[in-house]
Amino acid sequence: MKTSSTSFKVACLFAIAGLGMGIGMAASQDHTLMPAHAHLNLLGWVSLFLFGVFYRLHPALETSRLAMTQIVVWSVGTAFLTVAVAALHLGYAAFEPVAAVSALLLLGSLGLFSVLVFRSGKLPQPATRAMTAAE
Repeated sequence: MKTSSTSFKVACLFAIAGLGMGIGMAASQDHTLMPAHAHLNLLGWVSLFLFGVFYRLHPALETSRLAMTQIVVWSVGTAFLTVAVAALHLGYAAFEPVAAVSALLLLGSLGLFSVLVFRSGKLPQPATRAMTAAE
């Protein structure tokens, strides 16, 4: 499976979850989980979508195992960090280590993405047709 497609699909799932969370907060008038909602939308929806755009623009990375690993680790880190942030804001201090490990997963994933970006070089240029004079 293409890395960009996976990234786009998981981003959509996070967006649906984030929107549902936002609707739930609005309906209940309880915005205690707003920080978790923000993490879910920015790390899950926005970041994964942007990763997908990058991978789509770099076809050599579309089938890269490292790129797919980066997406999977980012997704797992985002899911666990969102739950940990929500739990912490609800008063469950025991989730602090979960938040810390999740943040380290995200850092590692971003480090891997950075390596892939720096290794990828320039964007492939589309082929141009040479213009010749009319005969």
